[in-house]
Order: sequence, then structure tokens, then C-alpha cells
Amino acid sequence: MRTALCDTLGIEYPLVGFTPSEHVAAAISKAGGLGVLGCVRFNDAAELDSVLDWMDANTGGRPYGVDIVMPSTIPTEGSSTDLTEMIPPEHRAFVDRTLADLGVPDLPDGTDERAGVLGWLHSVARAHVEVALRHPIALIANALGSPPVDVIEQAHDAGVPVAALAGKAEHAARHVDNGVDLVVAQGYEAGGHTGEIASMVLLPEIVDAVGERAPVLAAGGIGSGRQVAAALALGASGAWTGSVWLATQEYRQTMAGSEAMQQALLDAGSADTRRTRIYTGKPARLLKTRWTEAWSEPGAPEPLPMPLQNLLVSHAHQRLHAAQDPSVVSMPVGQIVGRMRSVRPVAEVVAEFVREYEETLVRLDKTRKS
Repeated sequence: MRTALCDTLGIEYPLVGFTPSEHVAAAISKAGGLGVLGCVRFNDAAELDSVLDWMDANTGGRPYGVDIVMPSTIPTEGSSTDLTEMIPPEHRAFVDRTLADLGVPDLPDGTDERAGVLGWLHSVARAHVEVALRHPIALIANALGSPPVDVIEQAHDAGVPVAALAGKAEHAARHVDNGVDLVVAQGYEAGGHTGEIASMVLLPEIVDAVGERAPVLAAGGIGSGRQVAAALALGASGAWTGSVWLATQEYRQTMAGSEAMQQALLDAGSADTRRTRIYTGKPARLLKTRWTEAWSEPGAPEPLPMPLQNLLVSHAHQRLHAAQDPSVVSMPVGQIVGRMRSVRPVAEVVAEFVREYEETLVRLDKTRKS
């Protein structure tokens, strides 16, 4: 299970794992893949700097990357207070009414509430880049396409390659034209922000469009070695994975109180997700729960644009998480959720990827010879 990408990134397996958990990211890197830490949860650049210090000390000298969020269209900027004032009262009333209808309790007294995830703002994302480049990162990825050209140049000046997610072949070509080094072809099956084209169609289209100029990683519903083998057969240089790491023991080390969320994932099937704008204002695939379904009921408001929608629901997400009720959690996850059946260590998940990949090649070899 090795491609040229392994030499490029200094990893053992062509397996990249995106996660908001530094414990998961470090474990992926130590197991032979490339752990990529999502930075959007860090409103404070100093907090990110401290976490990356931890990554430096806990990856065993193995490479790791970071993922930022810089929309191609610059969203409304401003302070949390200024932006919050732009949220219509009827949206606030709907959220409050829905939480009451779902029986979600208030946060316990003394809870340290976050004002909302401001990592969606360009100014905050740029601060993330500045901090990340002070650490020995092996990759900067942008979850919403090409970062600005000056950010790409800044990374290149530091010797760091840049990856960008693409949901269409024309997007991938534009990314490479802008200087992006690695394209992540993310299919409709993916969790979080995703486009409308399924991986089986999208991946060969993007490989044909940019494969001679930049390596392509397959993304979207990948959670097994068989799927990695299929991705390489379609021309990918490796796999980008995300949802599969939510059901790991290390995830709990970063995200306290995530047991109910993980139970909801273990109980779900591959049809139990929906693509909606209620999480951030841009289309994202979420676990289908009573919270997501409430936004489809008659009288529910249309989601606000990024970053206002995230600010609107930030307090609600904290209450939903604290409620420890699997039926109401709000969690981005891909259709691969149907394969999640137990909470396991990261190293065990990586080993299963490799084992299944090798077994698939043996089976295909037997087919060729028969």
C-alpha cells in the first residue's frame, strides 16, 4: 500500500486522515498515514499554536498537516458581536423553540461557552496559516477550494505543499492553475461540505483533468482498504478520509462528552444522513437526527449564509452536545457511517485499511489469473 505520494509527504501509507482532534491526527501520523488537523474550531490563534506544540511533541517525528477554511467568496467579516446582530430575530426564535420542543436542557451553570466558530472568516483563517507555518507541518489543505494565491505562495515559500478540495473537474483545474499542489476529489458521499457528484464519477473526471499536473486524492465515503484499492484503480494517488475517525477512542480524548455522538453514529445506517446548509450556511452532510429534521418542517426558516448560520446555531450545538442524547446530536458525517459498528483505536483502523487493501489486491490477482 504505497504510491509516489508517500515519498512526497514522507508517510508510509497513502492515507490522509482529516480530523478536528489533535489526538486522532497524531495517532494517524504515528500509524503511518498523514494526520490533518482541522483548524476551524480555533477562534484564538494562540490556542491553535498551543495545540500544534502538542502535535510537534506527540507525533513521534512523523509528518502531519493542517486544514483551514477559506471560502472562495469572502464572507461577511466582523466581530462576533457585530455579526450576531445581523441574525434575524425570527431565526433566533425558531432555534429557541426547536430546542424546547426537543427537550434539550440549558447548559449547566459555569459552562465556558464559545461565541461561535469564527474560523470561517478569512482574517481568522489567515491567522491560522501564520501560526501553522511556524511549525514543521507537511501540508496545508483548504476545505473550501483554492486559498488566495498569496496564501499559496506563502506556504510554498515555507516549503509546504497546498491541497484543495474539489467537487467538480473544472474546480480542480482552477485549483492547479492557482498553484495548488494536491487536489482532493471529494464526492457527494462525504461528510461536511460536499458537492453533488458521486465519487465513482468524479474521481476519474478529476484525474483526467489534472492528473498529469498534480496528484489526486480520493475522498467521500472512504472507510475501507477495498475502497482505497478502488480509488487507486481509478487513478488516485491516495485517499483522504474523515468520518471514519469519529468512531475512535482517541476522538474522546479531545472531544469530552462525545459518547452520545459516537453512539448515534454506531446506530446509523448509510441512508441516515442528509445534505443541508443548516450547519454552516454552505451545503454539508450531517447525521440525520431530530434536530436536522426540524429544519425541514413547515415554517422552518431558510439557513443563513456563512458565517451567520454557524453563529446562529453555535449555542444550540453546545446544548445538543451537552444533552448527551443520541437522537438530537448535530454532527457532520459521510455515508460511510453505515460501516461504523464499534469505537476502536486509530492504529487498529489504519491496520484494517492496510489489511483490506492487500486482501483486495490478492483477490484481484486471482481473478486476473483465472
